[in-house]
Amino acid sequence: MKRTPFFKYHEKFGRLGEFAGYEMPLWYKGPSVEHMSVREKVGLFDVSHMGRIIVRGTHAQELLERLLTNDCRTLKPMECHLSVFCNESGGTIDDIMVTKLSEEEFLLTVNAANRENDLKWLREHRNELEVEIIDVTEKVPMIAVQGPLSLETLQRALPITLNDLKRLHAEWFSLGEKRLLISRTGYTGEDGFELYLFEGYGREEALTLWNEILEAGGDLGIEPCGLASRDTLRIEAGFCLYGNELDMETSPVEAGLKFAVKLDGRSFIGREALEKQIEEGTAKTRVGFKLLGRGIPRKGMAILAEDGEIGRVTSGTFSPLLKVGIGMGYVPPEYSKPGTEVAIEIRGRPVEAVLVKFPFYDKEKYGWARKG
Repeated sequence: MKRTPFFKYHEKFGRLGEFAGYEMPLWYKGPSVEHMSVREKVGLFDVSHMGRIIVRGTHAQELLERLLTNDCRTLKPMECHLSVFCNESGGTIDDIMVTKLSEEEFLLTVNAANRENDLKWLREHRNELEVEIIDVTEKVPMIAVQGPLSLETLQRALPITLNDLKRLHAEWFSLGEKRLLISRTGYTGEDGFELYLFEGYGREEALTLWNEILEAGGDLGIEPCGLASRDTLRIEAGFCLYGNELDMETSPVEAGLKFAVKLDGRSFIGREALEKQIEEGTAKTRVGFKLLGRGIPRKGMAILAEDGEIGRVTSGTFSPLLKVGIGMGYVPPEYSKPGTEVAIEIRGRPVEAVLVKFPFYDKEKYGWARKG
């Protein structure tokens, strides 16, 4: 298995497991402790297993316009947005965070398990275009600092100013011989930052930065966080995970990601299928549900209505914040209205549940748009 530059720390303090070919921390003190630290204070994640691909050259934007559902022509340099690679039928090859570094250079942050497929997809469609496609995953470590105290923590740890960095924007910083890209993005629903350590960060330098961030956030309640809390946080936020909510048979329209599909004046792979779904509707749609009884929903469990099974759970967990079982799944549109009562079949018995809007938490109290 592969190991990130932060493995020495994970091995010493974490519970390890395999994910997408990497030996990664599942948790340190425990998933619930780490989860609540991010919701209420600040947490630090190793996300170096995620794929990082540079697309650059005279025709970089033209290539991405052929393949991505969102319109990267609308991005200004150092802006980010979510987009999707689709197949001809509109199914999802991968969901991707796109950062426009300059007019001729883009950074694609892709799902760990899909990196090789994404690289192949890009190279297969490059054709005559003048484009470099560079996999920098192993050369550029990546960490995330997430939570309402993430800004204060990073500004203590690094001699930089981040106050003016807006959500879904990025900025380059030079620290002597070191150079890093910081974006105000994340996968938790909270305010936060993702750090790409581009130049001058060998394994020891990257690990030193990790420890400096933990030290800087020590009295703020920072916790190192593993993959388990990353998953429960994204479920509470209502975010999709490839292989659960998204796959080759499920479109971004069905998944509720229509905001990442722009049809204006361009052609891209999957456009016709997505346009038809937008105009005519879909056979299934993603919903969130909250249990009204005891139990923990898990992937693959049946979603039931009065007349039988109407769908399957794609993700489920016990919410550390809400203290109740929550999950996501797909149902026919006629069953998708928030407030609709359903049941989840858990260990052979139906447990009452109700459909709710995303995110699962109160947006005025939690998340990046919280008040106060």
